[in-house]
Amino acid sequence: MKAPCEELSIHSGRQSTPCAAKAGPWILAATILGSSMAFIDSTIVNVAAPKLQSAFHASVVDVQWVIESYGVFLSALILAGGAMGDRLGRRLVFLLGVDVFAAASAACGMAPSIHLLVLARSVQGVGAALLIPGSLAIISASFDESTRGRAIGTWSAFTAITMALGPVLGGWLIEHASWRWAFFINLPLAAAVALISLRHVPESRSASAGRLDWLGAGLATASLGCGVTGLLESSILGWRNPLVIGGLIAGPVFLVLFVLAETRVVAPMVSLSLFKARSFLGANLVTLLLYAAVGVFFLLFPMTLMQVYGYSATSAGAASLPIILLLFFMSRWTGGLVARYGGKLPLIVGPLMVATGFVLFAVLSNGGSYWKTFFPASLALGLGMAVSVAPLTTVVMSSVDKDHAGEASGINNAVARVAGVLAIAVFGIVLVNVFGRHMERSFSTLSLPPEAAREIRSKEIELAGMELPRNLDESTKGEVRGAVNEAFVSGFRVIMLCCAGLSVASAAASWYFVSKSD
Repeated sequence: MKAPCEELSIHSGRQSTPCAAKAGPWILAATILGSSMAFIDSTIVNVAAPKLQSAFHASVVDVQWVIESYGVFLSALILAGGAMGDRLGRRLVFLLGVDVFAAASAACGMAPSIHLLVLARSVQGVGAALLIPGSLAIISASFDESTRGRAIGTWSAFTAITMALGPVLGGWLIEHASWRWAFFINLPLAAAVALISLRHVPESRSASAGRLDWLGAGLATASLGCGVTGLLESSILGWRNPLVIGGLIAGPVFLVLFVLAETRVVAPMVSLSLFKARSFLGANLVTLLLYAAVGVFFLLFPMTLMQVYGYSATSAGAASLPIILLLFFMSRWTGGLVARYGGKLPLIVGPLMVATGFVLFAVLSNGGSYWKTFFPASLALGLGMAVSVAPLTTVVMSSVDKDHAGEASGINNAVARVAGVLAIAVFGIVLVNVFGRHMERSFSTLSLPPEAAREIRSKEIELAGMELPRNLDESTKGEVRGAVNEAFVSGFRVIMLCCAGLSVASAAASWYFVSKSD
């Protein structure tokens, strides 16, 4: 799911390089294809996670790292990537991002081990941090006020379509070819973007761009990376391991240093003064809580469908379509709610509807037809997000003056991505612990040889993707597989209820912080 305020990043810019009428469609084609690469890749990897786990015999922590390594660098560097484009040239930085993303995608597709895949995904995140803000900045700089609205609508429509088709296409490729094609598919797209950009996209830069805040970017990356390392590795190494302790201490320390640095540098990556506006602070708190819940959902939902309920990769990818389509088709209508009721009421009602969806996922995830279980929950979740996103964008835009609208939207987008990164790290710990406790209770009812029980315990970190001991008879294997699936579903339900709690907390933040006039 795209971060909020994406379109606001385009609205807030100023035209600096007039775009010839015949060049407009080519500029949109390049920016749409470029953005779509990053959007599709994030959704495809979620669907590919179970296949990655089985292909590399990996633990759930390894799979988390495949997603988190990308998210850490994208989240920490996306603001710096936008600033680089303003200073060095938007087309130059955009093309650099495309090239880095494509090279990293090729490395991902050829990765012989899970660890090299994680490394390549980290580089992919750096490319995305240059690519995503660059695509939005090019639209902002190339179209004037009279044509920008249509350009934004075209960009939004096509990127929404690619986001909707991404999981289905990715699932089909994974099912009928290989998970590696989930990454190789980026190569022809990147080649097309590069050719179009070099031929048709004009170069532009900001005359008022300040120095690049490399210190802030480095500290933000260190803080997020250390914190995520400590959280993820705790499931394998334990809380007393030096790496875990060091990561959990270093993360907050670097965060404090980041805040101190941003108050002293000439051109900070994040203007902390913006958070003095109560509604802006509230909108970002809502974003943090709501997108944390949504972020972990889009990882666990395909895993549950594929590893527990036997869905194909294509079917698992298609299962989230109601959420994305509702968000796409209802965004214009829900945008009108702000004009009628202001931003506060929709930002209370919307998250509460999202919470209802998560509760339904927890209650109805007991097997059976998709249409009677996950479809009603998807409708509630999708409708709630549709009610929330447009008002959230509006509140961010209205809580700061026009001169800071672009920076405010960039901060809000970064917060949305950080939320997903932190949620996956934290709730991974919850899932592993619930799964382990449930399996321990199951061992008392299973007649297992001691060696088989020890082997299963040693593989608990693989969750529902674990391979069962080969020396078990078919009847016992069926009982153990049933216990494993039940343990995983128990963890899924606990996390869905936690996500519902986060959604209710975001509604409370809206009620407390957001002004009625926004």
